[in-house]
Amino acid sequence: MEQHILTPGDYVAILKRRRWALLLPFIAVVVITAVVALALPSIYKSTATILIEEQEIPSDFVMTTVTSFVEQRLQTINQRIMSTPKLLEIINKNKLYQDLRDRKTTDEIVAQMRADVVLKPISTEVIDRRTGRPTTATIAFSLSYEGQSPTKVQRVANVLTSLFMEENLKERRKKSQDAIIFLHREAQRIKADLGRVEKEMATFKEANMNALPDVLQVNLQTIDTLERNIDIFNERLRAQKERESYLIAQLSGLDPAKEDREQLQDRQRLEELKLKLIEYRSRYTDVYPDVRKTVAEIAKLESKLDAMKTGGDDKAPDNPTYVTLSSQLAGTQAEIGSIKRQIADLNKKAQRFRNRIEATPKVEETYKSILMRRDNLKLKYDDLMRKLMEAQVAQGLESDQKGERFTLIDPARLPEKPYKPNRLAIMLIGLVLGCGAGVGFAALRELSDTSIRSAEQLAAATALPVLAGIPQILTVRDLKRKKTKRLVGATVGVVIVLGAVLVFHFWVMDLTVLGAKLERKMAF
Repeated sequence: MEQHILTPGDYVAILKRRRWALLLPFIAVVVITAVVALALPSIYKSTATILIEEQEIPSDFVMTTVTSFVEQRLQTINQRIMSTPKLLEIINKNKLYQDLRDRKTTDEIVAQMRADVVLKPISTEVIDRRTGRPTTATIAFSLSYEGQSPTKVQRVANVLTSLFMEENLKERRKKSQDAIIFLHREAQRIKADLGRVEKEMATFKEANMNALPDVLQVNLQTIDTLERNIDIFNERLRAQKERESYLIAQLSGLDPAKEDREQLQDRQRLEELKLKLIEYRSRYTDVYPDVRKTVAEIAKLESKLDAMKTGGDDKAPDNPTYVTLSSQLAGTQAEIGSIKRQIADLNKKAQRFRNRIEATPKVEETYKSILMRRDNLKLKYDDLMRKLMEAQVAQGLESDQKGERFTLIDPARLPEKPYKPNRLAIMLIGLVLGCGAGVGFAALRELSDTSIRSAEQLAAATALPVLAGIPQILTVRDLKRKKTKRLVGATVGVVIVLGAVLVFHFWVMDLTVLGAKLERKMAF
């Protein structure tokens, strides 16, 4: 069986035959969509725009204590304001969500308000001063609130805006105050630690005063001087000892007492005999008579001189030469004793300084450790005091509101028309859905209908030729029914057009305003 190709006439016949299958779903969907669009409550939206202004005094002169990014601070403030206690206070004060109190819990109502509040940062592309590259910076933000009452929406939006601005100012002041308190407490703690370290250093310096690194050069110079002095005194000691030996040698050849002429002659005679004995012995033996005679005479003279000397031992020395040499010897020996004592003292002092120099490395290590701790604490204390002064200046900056601040440039206004729902869009969607539903239902009815409606279909189905056809016979009643249907259809069309005009007038745009806009466009 050949496939029947539909002609435009066939499509027109299908539309006439399935007009109710097409119209009824279309009307049903459009009516339901219109009812939904009209039944949805009107939601109004009020928006305030807040500008984020930089601090008036350049940051090169005054450093701020608020270092967080604007986006982070906005989210922090938003979380504080969107807390349950604050939102409940706003809800109760402005009598919001009265229709939900019997159907939802408090947490659900608070969650609904959080969803109705919209915080939207406004960013722009700027040039970063540090890198010179374009970057995105937040320069403002908008705060919106949605609700069913225009006055309440405006009032709540203004309340939220005020809370944001107050919370920002409060947070900046609190951070400045907290920074001052923290820096002051840390400075006091570091100052106390510094005092303890300085006291420890003073005690250590007092206990190791002579072994500190600062006096090492003095100790080296002193020990060098002491060693040079020791060398000088050793040289003097050597000279005095030589003098002592000389004096002793001189004294050994002198008689303490004065010698008379006989003793002097005997001594001279003794010296002559000794010389003569030496001469004899060089030529003769000891048994030679002259040798023996000389020896005997020498022995006799020595005995005589010894006897004279022994007899004068108990007498005080009265030989001037002997007395002079003795006094010189005594002085020399006293000088030697003094020099030895001085050398001993110098050696003791030198040993003390050597001990100091040997102890200096160990003392220096401990001293440097204490000094390093002291210097680190001093640097930290100075840094904290500098930051404390900067924080105090920053606090004054925040108190005078000269720092970064929020400025309301567009306050929340009373909304003149609903923000949502978009009833026109809903109705247009309904029209599209109605058309789709009507066409689909009509196509389904047509495809499921197996009726034969033309001679060609009958011939194709039976493979027999059609000999004759009976035309449609319309009675008067059929004509009246057909006329009535046309009238009803026209009435429904007029009602739909009037309804669409009324919807456009009340929910989209006033017809007088539309007429004025059209006249203005035609005039141009």
